[in-house]
Amino acid sequence: MPQGLFAVNISEKFALFSDRWAPKIIGAFNDLHIKAAKLKGEFVWHSHADTDELFLVTKGSLIVHLRDATVTVNAGDFFVVSRGVAHMPVAEDEYEILLFEPAGTVNTGDAGGARTVTSEAWI
Repeated sequence: MPQGLFAVNISEKFALFSDRWAPKIIGAFNDLHIKAAKLKGEFVWHSHADTDELFLVTKGSLIVHLRDATVTVNAGDFFVVSRGVAHMPVAEDEYEILLFEPAGTVNTGDAGGARTVTSEAWI
C-alpha cells in the first residue's frame, strides 16, 4: 500500500488502465479502499450483505437498476446502494467511477461468476 504525503490525480490513474469491470485500488483510509473502474454494458445483479456501496461517477452516465426503481447517476453525482439491496449497474457508453468500499469487498457481492475480481491491484 502506498504511503506518504501526496495528492492523487484521478485522471492520471484512469489513464493507466483500459480493462473494464476490474476495479483498481487507488487509495485507502480507515479500512476503506478507493477504487477506480471503467465500465461499459451490463454488470450482474448482486448485493453486499455487510456493506453499503458508494458509486461516484467521474465520466459518463451510470444507470443503477434496483428491484423496484432505476436511478441515473451522471458525472459529478454519487449514489449509495444500501447493504443488502440487490442492484445491477448498466451503461450504454463507457463510464468511469470511483467506489468507496471496505477493504476486501468483492465486486460481484453475493453473485460470484466470471466478473468476480479475486485479486485487486493497486495502481
